[in-house]
Amino acid sequence: MPAPELPRRKIDIVLLAIIFAVGIFLRLTPHAFSPGASLHSIAFLHPQPAFNKIGFDEGLYREYVNASSKGGLGSYPDIVEGYIDIQKKLPGSILPPLRFLYIFTAYAWHSIFGSEALEALYQVAAFFSMLTLLLATLFVWRIRGPTWAIAIAALMAIAPTQIHVSQHALVDGFFTFWATLVLWLFWENLQAPRDWRWLIGYIIALALLVVTKENSFFVWIALIVLLITNRWLQFGTVARELVIATVLGPLLGVVVLIFLAGGIDMFVQSYQLSVGKNFQLHYAILTGDGPWYRYLVDLLLVSPVVLILAFGTIFRLNRTMKPELFMSIFIAASYLVMCNVKYGMNLRYANMWDLPLRFLAFSAIVWLTSFAKQFRAAIIAAAIVLLAAIEFHQYIVLAVRYPLYELITHDLLQALSILKSP
Repeated sequence: MPAPELPRRKIDIVLLAIIFAVGIFLRLTPHAFSPGASLHSIAFLHPQPAFNKIGFDEGLYREYVNASSKGGLGSYPDIVEGYIDIQKKLPGSILPPLRFLYIFTAYAWHSIFGSEALEALYQVAAFFSMLTLLLATLFVWRIRGPTWAIAIAALMAIAPTQIHVSQHALVDGFFTFWATLVLWLFWENLQAPRDWRWLIGYIIALALLVVTKENSFFVWIALIVLLITNRWLQFGTVARELVIATVLGPLLGVVVLIFLAGGIDMFVQSYQLSVGKNFQLHYAILTGDGPWYRYLVDLLLVSPVVLILAFGTIFRLNRTMKPELFMSIFIAASYLVMCNVKYGMNLRYANMWDLPLRFLAFSAIVWLTSFAKQFRAAIIAAAIVLLAAIEFHQYIVLAVRYPLYELITHDLLQALSILKSP
C-alpha cells in the first residue's frame, strides 16, 4: 500500500468503527436498558420505543419457539398441524409456523444463551439488524469502494425503519438480512460468472430466504427481472449456472418447508389458509389496504429526503450507471408485485428497500455536489451528517414519541374506517 494511502485507510477504519458503534447501540434491545439490566445506567442515551407491549404476532412467535423447545424440531409437523386446526376455526389469518428460520434461530438462541423465548426473538431481530448494517457496508464497498461504503453505513445506521424492526420481535428485519445477502451474492455472480464459491453461497442464501418468509417470492421476481434486463443493461455476465442456481435455491427451500410441514398436503393447506383467511381479517383490511402508491406515501412520511433524492437519481439514470440501474430495477420489480397484494401492504415489508434507496440517495448527493471545485468532500460529508440527523429525528418522532408498532397511525386507521363505511 502506498504511504499516502495509509492515513486515509486509518481514517476510514475509525469512521466505520464510530458508525458501527452508533448503529449497534441503537439496535440493542429495549430490555438491555431496563431496571436491573447491565446497561440501565446509560438508558437515557438509548431512544426507547414508546410501544412496549407484546404485539399479537410477537406473541405467536413466542408460542412457536416455546413449542419447538418443548417438543424439539422433530415435533415441527405437529406444530404445523396444530396451526391448521386452529386456523380453520378462525375468521381471519394468523401468521404460520412455516416462517421457520426466524423461529428456529430464536429457538437456538434460547437453547444456547438461556433467554426466555420472547427475549430470544427480540435479540435475534436486533442481532440480524446489526448484521444487515455490516452486510450493506460490505456490499457497497464491493461495488463502489470505501467512500461510498462509509456514507451508506452512516445512512443505514440511522435508518428509521431499520432501527424500528430491530426493537421488536418481528421477522421483517431478519428477512431483510437474507434478502440483502441474496441481492449481493447475485451481483457477485454477475461479476464473477461460474465461480462455485459465489454460486454455492447464492443457492444457500436463496434457500434460507424461502425458509424465512413467504414474501421471498417478491425478491425472486426481482431477481428474474434483473436476469432478463441484464441482456440490455449489462450489469455483468449471466451464466447458465446462475440461472440454474436462481431456480435451484428456492426449490431447496420449498423442499425443506415441505419436510418441516410433514408433507406436501400439509404445506399447501397451511399456505392456502394463511393467504385465504387474510382476505377476511378485519385488521388486515384496515391496515393492509391502499392504492398502488401507498408504499411511496409511507416512505415519504418516514424518510422523505431519502426518497426524494432517490427519485432524483432515478430520473437521471443512463446505461453507464450500472449499480444505480441494478438497485432501481430491484426496487421497481419487487414494488410492482408488492403493491398488488390485496390487504397485504405494510412498510415493514419494504424494509429490504432501505439499502437500495440510500444507495440511490447518495448517488444524487454525489451528483449534486459535482459543481463544487473545492471542499467537495467536506460538502458531501456535511450532507450525510445532515441527512442522518433528519432520519434520526424521524425515528424519534414516529417510534419514540408515538407508540408506533405497525407503522400505521391511529388517524389513518380512522380514515380507512370512514372510507369503507357505507
